[in-house]
Parts: sequence; C-alpha cells; structure tokens
Amino acid sequence: MLRPTKHSHPDRTVINVSLLLLVRLKKQRVEDYSALRNYVKNSVAGGDVLFLPALNFLFLMGLIDYRPKTDAVEYVGSNEII
Repeated sequence: MLRPTKHSHPDRTVINVSLLLLVRLKKQRVEDYSALRNYVKNSVAGGDVLFLPALNFLFLMGLIDYRPKTDAVEYVGSNEII
C-alpha cells in the first residue's frame, strides 16, 4: 500500500520499509538479499510481507540494483544511474 489511509499504521507501510532499506543500503552500499530480508523482518511487524514490494519500489525509482551472481542488492543512488 503506497497511499496511507486513516487505518494504516505509519510503521507498517511500503514507504516506511523502503526508507529502512534505503538507510541501510546507503551505509553498507551492498547487502546480501537474505540479510536485508531478516533486517526488515526483525525491524517491522509484518516486514516479511512488505519486504518485496518495498524492494520493487526502490528498484522502480532507480535507487537500487540486484546482482544475481552474488544474490545481493546494491545502492546505486540517484546520481550514479547514468
């Protein structure tokens, strides 16, 4: 859910989980997929369900890239896309 309603808990939204992932990836630059998933799962209630939509959102925004050989997610940032 990208659009919050009055029934949405602010910590349990795709945007919040995306922010958590973005902060973590900015610090470490490259992170293992399973380590990121465990981080979100332990940080947010229901994070295991929100993890993939948040990852997709960041990918569509052009902020992250997936490396299949190493099964890792890399932060590419907004200036380093081109």
